[in-house]
Amino acid sequence: MSKILHLIVGLGDGGAESVLFRLCTHDKDNHHIVISMMGEGKYGAMLRSSDVEVYCLNMKRGIFSLLKAVKLLWQIIRTNKPDIIQTWMYHADFLGGIVGRLAGIKRIYWGIRHSNLSSEGLGFLTRIIARTNALLSYFIPSVIISCSKEAVKSHQQIGYKASKFITIPNGYNLDNFKINNDARKRLRNEWGIEDNMPLIGMVARFDPQKDHANLLAGLSVLKKKSIPFRCILIGSNITLANAQLREWVSNNDVEDNIILLGQRRDIPDILNAIDLKVLSSYSEAFPNVLAEAMACGIPCVATDVGDAAFIVGKTGWIVPAQSPLRLAEAISKAFEVMQNEGEWQQYKKAARNRIIDNFDINSIVKLYNKAWKES
Repeated sequence: MSKILHLIVGLGDGGAESVLFRLCTHDKDNHHIVISMMGEGKYGAMLRSSDVEVYCLNMKRGIFSLLKAVKLLWQIIRTNKPDIIQTWMYHADFLGGIVGRLAGIKRIYWGIRHSNLSSEGLGFLTRIIARTNALLSYFIPSVIISCSKEAVKSHQQIGYKASKFITIPNGYNLDNFKINNDARKRLRNEWGIEDNMPLIGMVARFDPQKDHANLLAGLSVLKKKSIPFRCILIGSNITLANAQLREWVSNNDVEDNIILLGQRRDIPDILNAIDLKVLSSYSEAFPNVLAEAMACGIPCVATDVGDAAFIVGKTGWIVPAQSPLRLAEAISKAFEVMQNEGEWQQYKKAARNRIIDNFDINSIVKLYNKAWKES
């Protein structure tokens, strides 16, 4: 059994954080320790309840906070003496890589979770750190683990050492994400949506990369064609208090079609209640919510970003990013298939089977263990 120390920027409600949680709680062959550079967020208490040690550096802006965090990180590493340090995302790769090396840890594994370095969603400092990491990649990490094939390509193009990359996709607990007809009936009754009304869903925080404007413009096209539908939007800052979102909904004349649910913790139930999952992003690496929806037997329409096409395969529809017309066309095609119950059930079955066959968490844990042991 190896002692694996993970360093991650935070433990909030994000894709990397959820993958780390599933990895630590399903891997019984190693002892896991998690350090958050910030606070404990959503997953800190959940990890502790699963007997995973959690430390928080509680970093804030300013050089004093940085120096304090570096000292604390050094002490935690020296006290725990891990066999391996696994870092998650650019800031953790940078800080964990340097401090880990100085503390005498030779086996350091970086985690790349982003595919588009030119994205508006990345701050200036993050881009600088990412490009600095490209230089450090020749000296610090033993292996760079990316969840996305597209992310590997984009990082190799800016100078990351190509030979150090391996790709391990995200994995999912299929006991949590599964078909649940009772949840469908209960939530649709709660929202006042008839069973035969096509219900679209998008689970995504309010962020430029998620491109809610693209989705709402596409829905406007459907409404102008008198295609009946309802759409639920779920995620942080997806509420009527968001003036920008409210304006987009109004300008696209879809107020009567949209339900804003804000941030929810019952995502598996939410996914079961919808008929079609839509991803309208213009930048992603490995969009977890596609796989989560498919595991619940929900077909997807997604923009061609990151590894979305790889996840969906032939079980759904892929369209160019930032093209509301193409997005609307794909949703309309899905609605047409939905009218044929037998064909739609085949799509639903194929979606779930693709996740079972390729992205089960137990298979992904084995891939991480193989990487940690062989390098």
